[in-house]
Amino acid sequence: MSRMPSLAGPGETLHPLASPPGSPASAPPAWLTRLLRNAETTDPSWFSRFLPPDGGGRESAVLLLFGPDLDGAESLLLIERSHGMRSHPGQVALPGGATEPGDADAVQTALREASEEVNLDASGVEVVGVLPPLYLPPSGFVVTTVVGWWGMPGPVSVGDPDEVAQVLQAPLAFLTDPAVRHTVTHPSGYRGPAFQLGDDLLLWGFTAGVVTKALELAELDRSWDEAREVPLPERFTRGRS
Repeated sequence: MSRMPSLAGPGETLHPLASPPGSPASAPPAWLTRLLRNAETTDPSWFSRFLPPDGGGRESAVLLLFGPDLDGAESLLLIERSHGMRSHPGQVALPGGATEPGDADAVQTALREASEEVNLDASGVEVVGVLPPLYLPPSGFVVTTVVGWWGMPGPVSVGDPDEVAQVLQAPLAFLTDPAVRHTVTHPSGYRGPAFQLGDDLLLWGFTAGVVTKALELAELDRSWDEAREVPLPERFTRGRS
């Protein structure tokens, strides 16, 4: 199995491998350009059967940020939500949240939220595009995924322990390893892709769907056994029965 994700809890810091001071920002890799190009020619219904309703919804944005980890491997920045939160406690997610009145657009929302949640220095991020907005029926959120390349990476850490339990960087070689992938199921009928990031870290639900589609669009995905089904852990099933 590929190297496990890097983790940092409250009081700890992740230090991605950065270029020497004064060096220019690294350019986005070819697969990231391919991801956006393929997304532009893909029908929005391919991403999800839940598309924004005509009446709209509560606008929000998440940051799909790729860049080097502490060893320089191409990775994805993730968070584990605080276990004490009222909604989605303990779930692995992308940095992001609801749009605020001062936000000019989804890009600003995603970068602002990431700065608050993981102390991200947004000046080191090159925004390369956005994916079609998707709808989350239970909450009424319309979520835009902002795709970024961390051309000038800097340290990241837990910004607010009440919201974030850990900051993660998951290497793409790990996320595309068939050994960490399976399908989670629930008696309610829910069935979806999942990534086992560690003993107690499961990437599933909306975020796992976005990551799965992104890997496919980038043509980085590897064949995995979708028939291998694992029940969704009980700690995540509240409100799904």
